[in-house]
Amino acid sequence: MEFTRYGLVYQLKCSQTLPIPLDEAWAFLSRPENLKTITPEYMSFDILSGGDTEMYPGQIIQYIVTPVLGIKTHWVTEITHVKDNSYFVDEQRFGPYKLWHHKHILKPGIHGTEMEDIIDFKLPIGILGRFIFPLLIKPKLTEIFQYRRKKLEELFGSPQRT
Repeated sequence: MEFTRYGLVYQLKCSQTLPIPLDEAWAFLSRPENLKTITPEYMSFDILSGGDTEMYPGQIIQYIVTPVLGIKTHWVTEITHVKDNSYFVDEQRFGPYKLWHHKHILKPGIHGTEMEDIIDFKLPIGILGRFIFPLLIKPKLTEIFQYRRKKLEELFGSPQRT
């Protein structure tokens, strides 16, 4: 997991190998309802609308999530790009960030499916975000993506290296 800052915009990159075929990984990851399975339970992730089909460009998904201090947050994302068995992009339309652009990239690898996430995001509080980022946002995003990694390994196993 790697965080980089470009002015007020941050980027998070993380990758994971799933020891399953690409079509199986795509079938799981391209269904919005599976996001609840790979999100920490304490976040009370709940899809309100738009998450009952495989992803398609233009799809609007509304969520309620409780990321910090028990504060419920309404989040609306749009799936802006989809290329079957390759990638999809979700962008926040309403929610806690000023910018949230999340690319989910899948490709076949030697040990299964290589999965990469690239998230570009901007905090809504301008320069103050520089102070809040290391104290709250970075640890929370790290925790969420570490949980997801662990949960995907529980569901699909760890890749066997030779």
